[in-house]
Amino acid sequence: MKAIVVHEYGGPEVLKFEDYPDPVAGPGDVLVKVVAASVNPIDYKRRAGLTKDFYPIQFPGLIGVDMAGTVLKIGPGVEGFSVGDRVFSMADNTYAELCVVKAANLAKVPEGLDLFQAAALPLVTTTGNQLLLATGVRAGHQVLVVGAAGNVGRSAVFTAKQRGATVIAGVLKKQMDEAKTIGAVQVVATDDDAAIASLPQLDAVADTVGGRTAETLIAKVKPGGVYASVVEVPRNAAKYPSVKVVHVFSKFDRRALESLAEAVRDGKLMIPIGQKRPLSEAAEAQAAAEKGGIGKILLVP
Repeated sequence: MKAIVVHEYGGPEVLKFEDYPDPVAGPGDVLVKVVAASVNPIDYKRRAGLTKDFYPIQFPGLIGVDMAGTVLKIGPGVEGFSVGDRVFSMADNTYAELCVVKAANLAKVPEGLDLFQAAALPLVTTTGNQLLLATGVRAGHQVLVVGAAGNVGRSAVFTAKQRGATVIAGVLKKQMDEAKTIGAVQVVATDDDAAIASLPQLDAVADTVGGRTAETLIAKVKPGGVYASVVEVPRNAAKYPSVKVVHVFSKFDRRALESLAEAVRDGKLMIPIGQKRPLSEAAEAQAAAEKGGIGKILLVP
């Protein structure tokens, strides 16, 4: 098969479009023909060697965690899937024409949702959902979602609204108009000190950005509230012992993924797709993704 092969850590130029051995479905596995994979920050961080201490690449190796496609073969012991099923997943080695996925980590694409849109969803929707759930917010609570215009943030906003919470969307000044479309009751510019100062005391913060903004926002959480983050936790968290700080690592959740995908299909949640590029242009796709601001980028074998 053709795949994006990485021989060393480095910039986008280390992503090579090459022949690579076809993967084989073993016990509990499903072999999928990839229709599209999506580019995520974890992909280019891994390519650059920033995750090598806990998520290394075995050279020469493949990368990629999101994909959608159709089932080609079923491994021994697999139930619930058939050849030809439309599926999507958070997997490994998805920048390729073929991908092997554990059946336990595979979901069926809802009827009416195309495979390209499905490929954009697994990591960002699951992460946003689990980030928000980690805050413990419920009806009557007020939560600030930081980075709400991003795809993880959008998914967190959606989950918060489902739980009946009052949602404030935290975005950059340049994203204010865009953020008005994601369903929050209020939008605040996180790069505006006066706007941050005017925030009420919050039951929780769901953070997808981190950095110095986090150090300011943790002070806005009520005693007994929660600051949940998918990036680094606030460096000054020790100064706020009454705030529960949670670092969230996303895990595959079939039920949540299928439910969020149905929401996308029904127009209740929007995960914008900015570009579709041939798999052979993975280097250019990652370079564009690192600059940000263009929605999800899909790689099409």
